[in-house]
Amino acid sequence: MLVFASLLAGLVFGLGLIVSGMTNPAKVLGFLDLSGAWDPSLAFVMASAIAVAMAAFMVAGRRRVSILGAEMCLPSARRLDRRLIGGSLLFGIGWGLAGFCPGPGLVALGMGEGKALIFVAAMLTGMGIFEILERLHR
Repeated sequence: MLVFASLLAGLVFGLGLIVSGMTNPAKVLGFLDLSGAWDPSLAFVMASAIAVAMAAFMVAGRRRVSILGAEMCLPSARRLDRRLIGGSLLFGIGWGLAGFCPGPGLVALGMGEGKALIFVAAMLTGMGIFEILERLHR
């Protein structure tokens, strides 16, 4: 049941990304271009997503197990540190350069978008480098 629920959630999420235009790098870059031809439509998508997530996290924060019985593993860190800020900056720079972030990049890859292949390869390379550096740090 957990696998089916995960598949269904992923399909709904992917469909939402497609319908909202988040898989279209030109639309995303138009949203990020505040000094040019700014396209505010994704602001409504993001505000809606934040509202839904806030409600879900409020409910989830009071539970020990999910509706399907899986253990709830919510983040406990509340501190802003250099690593979080640096990662956020790298994420924003990558989003601004490519017009993709991880979720939409994977959906666009599944749709056969050529740019998404380059983005996902770069994302996986970055994740691999991070893992190597983390192991060396320990």
